[in-house]
Amino acid sequence: MEIEIESSQLKNETYEYTRPPSIDLKTSYNEFFVNYLCKNQSCLIKNVGGNWNSTQLWIENDSPNFAYLRQTYGDSLVSVTNCNSQSTYAQQPLKWNFRDYLHYWENHVDGNEQVLYVKDWHLRNENPADEFYDVPLHFASDWLNEYLVENLLDDYRFVYMGVKGTWSPFHVDVMTSYSWSTNIYGQKRWVLFPPGEEEYFYDSLGNLPSDISNLKNGRKHFEIVQNPGDAIFVPSNWHHQVWNVTDTISINHNWINGCNLHTIWKAMEKNLTEVKREIRDCSDMENFLDHSQLMLKASFGFNFGEYFDFMLYIATKRIKSLQNEPVKLSGKYLLGRNHAEYDLRSIRCTVVDLLNHCDTLELSCFKSLEKGPEFLLQKIDDSL
Repeated sequence: MEIEIESSQLKNETYEYTRPPSIDLKTSYNEFFVNYLCKNQSCLIKNVGGNWNSTQLWIENDSPNFAYLRQTYGDSLVSVTNCNSQSTYAQQPLKWNFRDYLHYWENHVDGNEQVLYVKDWHLRNENPADEFYDVPLHFASDWLNEYLVENLLDDYRFVYMGVKGTWSPFHVDVMTSYSWSTNIYGQKRWVLFPPGEEEYFYDSLGNLPSDISNLKNGRKHFEIVQNPGDAIFVPSNWHHQVWNVTDTISINHNWINGCNLHTIWKAMEKNLTEVKREIRDCSDMENFLDHSQLMLKASFGFNFGEYFDFMLYIATKRIKSLQNEPVKLSGKYLLGRNHAEYDLRSIRCTVVDLLNHCDTLELSCFKSLEKGPEFLLQKIDDSL
């Protein structure tokens, strides 16, 4: 199946954020691209995952199939967070064998003081041959996992499992990336704030609250109930908090593509400014700029050199696709020509900003590059 768009041109427009609508799984890729990805607008996609192996095998008689889960994944090591209070949530997650969590889950009584949540489980990366879900068509343009998985680096594909009462704090997704989350089992309640609304929640120290249950301050927000088979799209810079109304199982991705590439670059620039401010007393040290990049990587997830490597990798594949070398996404979708051109235009825009940043050419990682930003810009221009 091909993912394609009608126009490969970039748009620089602002939009009014509205309540996330519910849309059907049959919505075309182009419609989703134009109305949600490009506009950074949240939505809920219905009827997702009905034929997934996880839906068929992990659930039995409207309950988790503990026997199957134990037999198949019992020896996996998972991170378990105690959601009993804000203080316990902030503690380092526990490391358990998954079978021990299943034992806890089967014997959990509502009201028990330990409310435990399996989070950020890289199950697909641990078991590449286990196709327990398929990436929905609308989320197929996922550069982040395309790059990481194909280069055997890591991934941002997760499974979450939690009893009733587990929750995730008020936050924005890693690197201000997109995220999607599909409920396999149970019900979640989301509170989402469009970009900019979070500014009204910072305290005097510049920190956001972890729980905004009673702190909405009259700000623009949207409350969404997510049921089994619902996939929620959370765009870049949408802060949110999530509660599990019942026991739940969900599959989630963080992702980046041509629609939010530049947004993430701007967030990285802002983060670097904050890093430099924190260590300004060391500004006279040798290699201060390189040290700032190390700290940027630790705090943000990317630094300038890695972000360029990421863009170079994706651009090289897109250029080859224009030379009739097919690009397959998420294991099953073929990239259309207009889409490849759009991706390259997006990369070009961000590489220009990277090249114009005052730090870039002073960084040791760029001084040693044979194929640097100028090279990539020329390759893109030659292909378009």
